[in-house]
Amino acid sequence: MRAWNVAQFSARSTASVELDVRRIAMTELSARGLYRRPTAMLEHGYFDEISGAPMATGHAIARFLVPALCAYEGWALFTDGDVLFRKDVAGLFAFADERYAVQVVQHQHRPIEATKMEGQQQTVYARKNWSSVMLFNCGHPSNRALTVDLVNELPGRDLHRFCWLEDALVGALPATWNWLEGYSTPIADPALVHFTSGVPDMSGYEHCEFSDEWYLAARICGYRLTRPAKVEKVSA
Repeated sequence: MRAWNVAQFSARSTASVELDVRRIAMTELSARGLYRRPTAMLEHGYFDEISGAPMATGHAIARFLVPALCAYEGWALFTDGDVLFRKDVAGLFAFADERYAVQVVQHQHRPIEATKMEGQQQTVYARKNWSSVMLFNCGHPSNRALTVDLVNELPGRDLHRFCWLEDALVGALPATWNWLEGYSTPIADPALVHFTSGVPDMSGYEHCEFSDEWYLAARICGYRLTRPAKVEKVSA
């Protein structure tokens, strides 16, 4: 929840337009009958029975309900909760192109680590992290196929590769709008930093790139965080 609060604060504080920011909560969607996937709790995260695979977050698959939640109208942006907006999100919406059903940063991301986020299993799948920031053209006719029933029936790996769309309907966004800390090619001034392996208040990530800005936003949000001193490595 702390990471989400930082994400939404950074989005609002850098925006030149009013934003309607909503949290994708699996429990709330389940209560409304929109999320019906059999899910088990793990020590770290969840296990999705249909996929036969772990989920790091409660929105791992629930994210694909965004067009339905928007009544298949207009444009909507989904991001993972472990992000920091550094630029005006209006600049991202400026890339909205009616030709596409969804637009994403098309990463070539194949992590070699077995775990992430304090012990959660690192899952590798086609088009990994494409769906971590999605600019949805909710009114595009092809997104009508992304029904509530479909989201509740398909394995997550199929949804994350945009199986309901032809490849030509998946448009590209500039890499600056989903810059993967620790993985992406260095950019001096990314618009959106994605702490995909771990947010800066997790052990081992306290001093990762742009962690200073994340901690500042967290403190403004009211969190009293104590960050361990940075240890400099010296080779003899």
